[in-house]
Amino acid sequence: MAPVSDRQPYGTDLSDERWALIEPVIDSWKARPPSGSGHQGRYPMREIVNALLYQGRTGCQWALLPHGFPSARR
Repeated sequence: MAPVSDRQPYGTDLSDERWALIEPVIDSWKARPPSGSGHQGRYPMREIVNALLYQGRTGCQWALLPHGFPSARR
């Protein structure tokens, strides 16, 4: 499997094996109901999950996540 992004991985990042278990659930959730505009999201869902895991482990605010994670700004 190709790397998720160009950033260096963190210890909290999902392994490929764990992502393979979670991805079908997220894909199913995103498919019901689909966005009326067809918007698929700005960031890969795996990176959002990785950011949530990092935030949960460190307790940092979303705006203070290290560079490479999805931005709090739109």
